[in-house]
Amino acid sequence: MAAQTGQAATVHDLIVIGSGPAGRRAAIQAAKLGKRVLVVERGRRVGGVSVHTGTIPSKTLRETVLNLSGWRERGFYGANYRVKQDICAADLLKRLHMTLDHEVEILELQFARNGVETIRGAARFIDPHRVEILREDGGLEICAAERFLIAVGTRPYRPSHIAFDGRMVLDSDEILDLPCIPRQLAVIGASVIGVEYASIFSALDIKVTIFEPGEGMLPFVDRELADEFIHDLRDRGVSVRFGCKVKAAYADGARCVIEAEDGRELHPDMVLFAAGRVGATDTLGLEAAGLAADARGRVSVDKDTFQTACPHIYAAGDVIGFPSLASTSMEQGRIAACHAFDEPAPPAPEFFPYGIYSVPEISTVGMSEEEVRKRGIPYECGVARFREISRGHIMGLNAGFMKMIFSLKTRRLLGVHIVGEGATELIHIGQAVLNLQGTLDYFVENTFNYPTLAEAYKIAALDVWNRMPKRQASRKLAEGAVKAIRAAG
Repeated sequence: MAAQTGQAATVHDLIVIGSGPAGRRAAIQAAKLGKRVLVVERGRRVGGVSVHTGTIPSKTLRETVLNLSGWRERGFYGANYRVKQDICAADLLKRLHMTLDHEVEILELQFARNGVETIRGAARFIDPHRVEILREDGGLEICAAERFLIAVGTRPYRPSHIAFDGRMVLDSDEILDLPCIPRQLAVIGASVIGVEYASIFSALDIKVTIFEPGEGMLPFVDRELADEFIHDLRDRGVSVRFGCKVKAAYADGARCVIEAEDGRELHPDMVLFAAGRVGATDTLGLEAAGLAADARGRVSVDKDTFQTACPHIYAAGDVIGFPSLASTSMEQGRIAACHAFDEPAPPAPEFFPYGIYSVPEISTVGMSEEEVRKRGIPYECGVARFREISRGHIMGLNAGFMKMIFSLKTRRLLGVHIVGEGATELIHIGQAVLNLQGTLDYFVENTFNYPTLAEAYKIAALDVWNRMPKRQASRKLAEGAVKAIRAAG
């Protein structure tokens, strides 16, 4: 809809398009700097993809499944143990809606407390400093600003050879409104989203098949962790078909049909397509602001300031691509807002944790073993398996481990990689030591609560210490002993 000539524009210091993690963090940061901020959200409620179809819903669904299925107790009570025998879709969605309502209420309160204005509607640039907003009620409003932040996030990629119907052939947004729980589910794409949902539904004892055209999954994850995870999936009956491209997927009566390029067919009850997402930028009128998105709808930015090619327009969050995490998106939004108004902002730490909320969880920080080898850094690894830790035995854990990588020359921590229960919580100890340039000695010399899963850090560190060249290890111990004697004297 074209703007009317001569129509007055409401002026703000910052207009944020999108209210996900990046948008809300930027808006609140700018408001705290005393700026007049407007957030435009085209969804039904504020929160963006993270709150309504992404981070919060999928993690809530995971927690609900693990609780109702009794998954965490099966190590003691057997594979047939269930808290609720007949779990239906309504059971899964009840907790989901309660959680989403709470998240939205908190966000609305934060905006109100900080004086952030909001409009529900679709924004479109009409020139580099103005946007027209088609409001939810059908009205048109023009707003101008000195600075803009594009934080519209992404939406599922929907290729033409997949016959989406919103009932049996679904994308990763539609799966949250599933009408019933299938007996057999096919997941196309071993992306983070695909892996999370595949493992979550597998915990409900649903037969799951994963189709992945590549030769592996999660290429950014340490290979040893990925292999352990794949082994765990297959051990509980998940079929993983690598190198298998799907040429068609559609509903046929009461069942679905998946046709693979190798000639094989599968007839599941439901299909989830989770092979990529695209930036939701096609309706923003970027060309009017002198900007353009790439083929996947992403906007290019300066990685330090998050400025686009148009210096007063910033972009942050999933719309700029990797790593596409809620946590990193928040920091990007904060840094962008600070830079926009010449407010000093320390850069984000070099290493950030990556969490995959699959069953079991996967979390990593720092370099993988493959990256360390590629850089030619002499290193050593240590491993602690959860089943060998007292807390792990108490919890009935039969799988899961922590892997730590240290430099042989400097003894500095290079990376921590965890697969298993609580991985996304445990990783932060490693993150802190890594960003503070800590060494092996921190883990060997410090005391961890017992019994806890965090004790795995000490066990893995001792495993490394035992592999270190003895001369180096003995010298370090001798130096420590001398320091202790001097301190006592």
